[in-house]
Amino acid sequence: MQFHVLTLFPEMFVPLETSIIGRARKNNVIQIQLTNIRDFSCDKHKKVDDTPYGGGAGMVMRADVVYNAYQYANKQTEGKDKKVIYLSPQGKKLTQQKVVELSKKEALILICGHYEGIDQRAIDIMQEETDFEEISIGDYVLTGGELPAMVVIDAVSRYVEGVLTEDSTKEESFAQNQLEYPQYTRPEEFMGHKVPEVLLSGHHENIRKWREEKALAITKLKRPDILK
Repeated sequence: MQFHVLTLFPEMFVPLETSIIGRARKNNVIQIQLTNIRDFSCDKHKKVDDTPYGGGAGMVMRADVVYNAYQYANKQTEGKDKKVIYLSPQGKKLTQQKVVELSKKEALILICGHYEGIDQRAIDIMQEETDFEEISIGDYVLTGGELPAMVVIDAVSRYVEGVLTEDSTKEESFAQNQLEYPQYTRPEEFMGHKVPEVLLSGHHENIRKWREEKALAITKLKRPDILK
């Protein structure tokens, strides 16, 4: 799977060179291409923003600069089943269901906004031309779209074949519309707290039932809103 990220700060994506995502990149299971939006500015000073029409605080990313960067990414992913995503607090909230849906694409173009956002005309034109969606990672505002883009890449990559085993994602939190059961490892006793006996029994059916019961109880307690 290919992720093509349009950003003003490519250097922020260094963490994706490590851990599971870094290993998937080295094995060419996923590809992450970082493109600097500033490279598409026609201004000699590489300016990408300007003051908003109608007044107001802050600056707005220019429609022509963002659109030119988008066109470049579009050509780089030509022929692939793809979606263009603008990381925005106005977007639909990212869910596990959406993550799984996105993982079935061959390519994602992720646009990282900054300042007061992107000139609406660029957004409108991209909506007309391609499979476009605005996505938010939560009801709060960040300084830019880079962290949300990394969240999308990390979450989606886990469902790309070859990144993790199927068992690693099948029973995790949100996969079955509930949270995950408690996990334990050695030592068997820690500061007077023991591992539940059922997990030491070797009885797979009893362990399965215990995990189901605990997962449901935890979900009811912590996140009853996700139960269906």
